[in-house]
Amino acid sequence: QVQLVESGGGLVQPGGSLRLSCAASGRILSIVVMGWYRQAPGNERELVANFTRGTITAYADSVKGRFTISTDNAKNTAYLQMNSLQPEDTAVYICNARVLTMAPMLTVRDYWGQGTQVTVSS
Repeated sequence: QVQLVESGGGLVQPGGSLRLSCAASGRILSIVVMGWYRQAPGNERELVANFTRGTITAYADSVKGRFTISTDNAKNTAYLQMNSLQPEDTAVYICNARVLTMAPMLTVRDYWGQGTQVTVSS
């Protein structure tokens, strides 16, 4: 159907940078929203950043000025550039895409990646 494949997580020291990628594949007619959530142990899943209709962006207040989301629409791929990482950024980062698909009728559905671990520690 539709799959989201994430990459780019890992261990980084405070102040470091990582770039996450999320590639969507499958029976995609169009992507309505694509972005990133994160979830740390004991915390609710929260929106980090996303694109709506490929143009309108939204960022959590805690990451504004440090994180940048971008997309390659031709490749159905979203990127999250994370700079000045802090220990509180440690979480599983999960890609989300709201997709217009035929399954079997015309449907809008949300898909989630498996998540990639980001750990910020000395």
